[in-house]
Amino acid sequence: MKRVAFFLYGLVAYSIFLGTFLYAIGFVAGIAVPKSIDSTPSAPLGVALITDAALLAIFALQHSVMARQGFKSVWTKIVPKPVERSTYVLAASAALLLLFWKWEPIGGVIWQEQSASLFLQGLSLLGWIIVLISTFLIDHFDLFGLRQVVLYLRGIPYTPVPFVARGWYGYVRHPIYLGFIIAFWATPRMTVAHLVFAVATTVYILVAIRLEERDMVRAHGAQYEAYREQVSMLVPRPPRKPSRFGPEASS
Repeated sequence: MKRVAFFLYGLVAYSIFLGTFLYAIGFVAGIAVPKSIDSTPSAPLGVALITDAALLAIFALQHSVMARQGFKSVWTKIVPKPVERSTYVLAASAALLLLFWKWEPIGGVIWQEQSASLFLQGLSLLGWIIVLISTFLIDHFDLFGLRQVVLYLRGIPYTPVPFVARGWYGYVRHPIYLGFIIAFWATPRMTVAHLVFAVATTVYILVAIRLEERDMVRAHGAQYEAYREQVSMLVPRPPRKPSRFGPEASS
C-alpha cells in the first residue's frame, strides 16, 4: 500500500505540474486563461510592483533552496526519498499557481509590434517547445519525479540518470533556461508587467545557473568541468571539441 500510495502521489504531482505548465503558456501569451500577465490592471502601481516582486521572489526561493543538495539531505529525513522529487515538483507548481492567481497586471506599453506579431508569438511558442523537448533529452520523468515512484513501486533501487549530452545539449548547456528566456521575451506587446516578469526571471536564471553548475561540479567533478569548457552556457554554438558529457541533471 505504501508503494501504491507513493506512486499515486507522484502521479498527482506530475499531473498538477503538467496543468501548471500549460497554464503558464497561456498566462505569458494571454491566450485561453482567465487571467494573464497583461490582464486589465486593478491595483495601484506601487502595490502591483511590490506584489509581483514578492510572488517572483517566492518562486525563486522555493525553486533554488529546495533544489540544493544541502537542503535535500535534511529534507529527506522528513520526506521519504522516493517522493522527494515529486514533493519538489508539487511545491514548484504551487508557487507558480500562487503567482498566476495573485499576479497584478500593470498598464503601460513598452513596445508593440504589429507587423511581426505572428512571428513573435511563434517564437515564444518555440521557446516553450524547446523547454519541453529539453526535459526529454535528459530524462523527463526523472526530472519530474515519476521515474522515482515507478521504480519504488516495482521494488527497484533508484539509480541517478547517467551524465550524457544528447541533442542540442551538445551545443548549449542550459537549453531549458534558453527556452524560457525566448518564451518570456518574444512578445509583440511588451507591457510594464511583462517587462518586470521577463527581467526578473532572466536575472533569476543567471543566478540559478551558477548554483546548479556549482552542484554539478561537486557531483561530477572533472566531467562537468570539461563539459562546461567545451559547450556554451546559453548561446548555442558548436562545441570547442566533440563532447560526450551531459547536461544539468539537478535543476
